[in-house]
Amino acid sequence: QAQLKESGGGSVQNGGSLTLSCEVYRYKNNCIGWFRRALGKEREGVASISASSGTTRYHDSVKGRFTASQDSDKNFVYLHMNELKPEDTAIYYCAVDLRPGDCYSGLLEYEYNLWGQGTQVTVSS
Repeated sequence: QAQLKESGGGSVQNGGSLTLSCEVYRYKNNCIGWFRRALGKEREGVASISASSGTTRYHDSVKGRFTASQDSDKNFVYLHMNELKPEDTAIYYCAVDLRPGDCYSGLLEYEYNLWGQGTQVTVSS
C-alpha cells in the first residue's frame, strides 16, 4: 500500500511553534490521525480530523495548543503545534483509517491501518 509521508519536524525552543504536514490526497473521505511516540513511551494519539466533515479531536495534553486542519482540496492535513513544551518531544506520525467516513474515537492506534514513517520533533528547554 502507498506510504504516508510526514514533513515539517525539527527542533524548537520551549514555547515555539511547528507545523507538520501529511499528504493524503488518496484519502479524502477518511479519518486522519496524528500520533506521537516519545522515547521510552507508548505511541499516543494527539489529534484527528475527519476529512469529509472536518471534525477534529484532541488529546487533553494538547488541547488549546495543537490544531489539526486540512487544505481546501483535502490533499494535505496539517498539525499546527503552538506553545511547544519539552514534553512534546517525540516522533510524530500521521495515520489513515482506511474505513471511509468520520473518525471513531480518532485517538486510538488500532483504528488506523496506514502509517507514515514519522518525523522528529524536539523541544528544548
